[in-house]
Amino acid sequence: MSKVKVLGFWYSPFVTRVKMALKMKGVEFEYIEENSRSKSHLLLQSNPIHKKVPVLLHDGKPIVETMIILEYIDQTWEGPSILPRDPYQRAMARFWVNFIDEKCMNTMLKACWRTGEEQVKFKEEAIEALQFLENEIKGKKYFGGEEIGVVDHAANFIAFWYPIVSSGFQLMTEEKFPNMCRWARDYCNDSFVKENLPPRSDMVSKFMRG
Repeated sequence: MSKVKVLGFWYSPFVTRVKMALKMKGVEFEYIEENSRSKSHLLLQSNPIHKKVPVLLHDGKPIVETMIILEYIDQTWEGPSILPRDPYQRAMARFWVNFIDEKCMNTMLKACWRTGEEQVKFKEEAIEALQFLENEIKGKKYFGGEEIGVVDHAANFIAFWYPIVSSGFQLMTEEKFPNMCRWARDYCNDSFVKENLPPRSDMVSKFMRG
């Protein structure tokens, strides 16, 4: 029986971050697919407060919340660093991950799902948030520099998920965000990333079905 397990949904960008981190470290793990409509006893027992994925189980001990899981993986196993070792760069990486999760993802989804004045409001907020990322990535190949880092993986939603779930609602255009569009292409075409993203056809089928 595997000492490391991951509870998740195959289509979750957060779960994908955790699976990628374990693979980067060369850690063997058992992946357990959860049902969003009927969550397992193991999930509810492992994450009784939030009742959500991802959950990392290591020797039977649960670790929850994506960023906490990533830091745990980084500190527990040897291999390529997930977060920068330099304290300042590490702090800035955590800042941008939080910014993407709290400001970008929420507003981008609301911008394409809401209507009327609400949609206009969230579209403006989403564009403002993306502009900060556009400025941050300018002059760099990836947010982590020449190599893909934790901020790039945190922004996987922007590069891969959003164009699918938004059903063609465009926010990040070449005209307005050339640096982010270039980054998204480079990220999605990276060999390691391509191997570990969910199949696009399956994603389209799921989200077109709702």
